[in-house]
Amino acid sequence: FLNVCIYRLPQDLSIVSPRSFCPQCRTPVRGYDNIPLVSYLLLRGKCRSCGAKISWRYPLVEALTGGFAVALYLKFGLTLGFFAFFVFTAALLVITFIDLDHRIIPDVISLPGIAVGFGLSFFLPAPSWTESLIGLLAGGGSLYLVAIGYEALTKREGMGGGDVKLLAMIGAWLGWKAVLFTIFFASLTGTVIGGGAMLIQKQGRHYAIPFGPFLAFAALAYLFFGPQLIDWYLSLGKP
Repeated sequence: FLNVCIYRLPQDLSIVSPRSFCPQCRTPVRGYDNIPLVSYLLLRGKCRSCGAKISWRYPLVEALTGGFAVALYLKFGLTLGFFAFFVFTAALLVITFIDLDHRIIPDVISLPGIAVGFGLSFFLPAPSWTESLIGLLAGGGSLYLVAIGYEALTKREGMGGGDVKLLAMIGAWLGWKAVLFTIFFASLTGTVIGGGAMLIQKQGRHYAIPFGPFLAFAALAYLFFGPQLIDWYLSLGKP
């Protein structure tokens, strides 16, 4: 289903109907050819009908989704937190791959995500509703100010509105402390990986790199290891 969202949302296609089909020959995918990971291996990465190659992206998304489901179960057990943060993680996966392909973050995911994240703060142990509210305001507001400042100085758009809404969503789900961590960690990884990509591809400093995947990666890092990473970072300055 996440692969369907990644493929169809940027094209404004329904994610409900028709059922999954081959992008090349448009033949509907049979149920037994739509089993996560297993069908890809049995079909050897090719469409049963036309023989067209199936992108490695499909089994990758399936493997990541399954892996995160296991990790969330180990962290939360079979609780409301497990189901809630599985939805959050799934949304981040969809956003990541859409942003990589199209340089957009769909409002249809981020805006409802803000409302759902804040609403769940009244039912989950953490974050509290006040931490969630401050998080969504700080998340959206901080990146908005950065975007306005960058555009004022360079006369170029450096950060899209989608990133602003995404960080607001992250703040609503994880609280204001996660916003600080996410900005720092995403900026660090984005600089290292983005800088490396520019050198490899011999692009100039104006080379456009989607920031959404780095924000999503940083948010997941906080979800699973936030306190440990913060304690480790603070310990670096101690004798």
